[in-house]
Amino acid sequence: MAQGQEQTAADAVMTRIGQVVMLHHAGDREEARHRFLELWAEVGEHGTPLHRCTLAHYMADTQDDPDDELAWDLRALTAAEELTGDRAGTHEGAPAVRALYPSLHLNLAADYLKLGRNGAARTHVRRARGAAGSLGDDGYGQGVRAAITRLELRLAEEGPDGAEWWGPPRRHP
Repeated sequence: MAQGQEQTAADAVMTRIGQVVMLHHAGDREEARHRFLELWAEVGEHGTPLHRCTLAHYMADTQDDPDDELAWDLRALTAAEELTGDRAGTHEGAPAVRALYPSLHLNLAADYLKLGRNGAARTHVRRARGAAGSLGDDGYGQGVRAAITRLELRLAEEGPDGAEWWGPPRRHP
């Protein structure tokens, strides 16, 4: 009985996160940020890793400051890492988090690029590409893979510190 109640509560948190995501996608970024912060206060640092990962992942998208966006994306990755490795097979949220890894690393790569930290951006775009095998062959998976490719191409055109790359010209197919 207790496990059923726990599952219902967990589903309620994910439902609430989804509702706020829809609010954000509808264009109300500030209200979404406010509601995500309320949810974070409820879930907190001791909530389930799946809830923290999902909430932080979406919270990052509502940030105006690139440093704040990076901080939330790092929280999401930290929570995701709690569900991988030795405990991955034993936690019900592990498959869902594995499917988020390409997007988590892609977001981190974009964050670092915004901050002019191209070396870190390249590291995370490589990790995103490496994790992309967990994506389905659906619209979401295709979209994430396309975004990874776009970021790889952008990074290939820039130097290590964010300046334009002045090396030899590249042949484009």
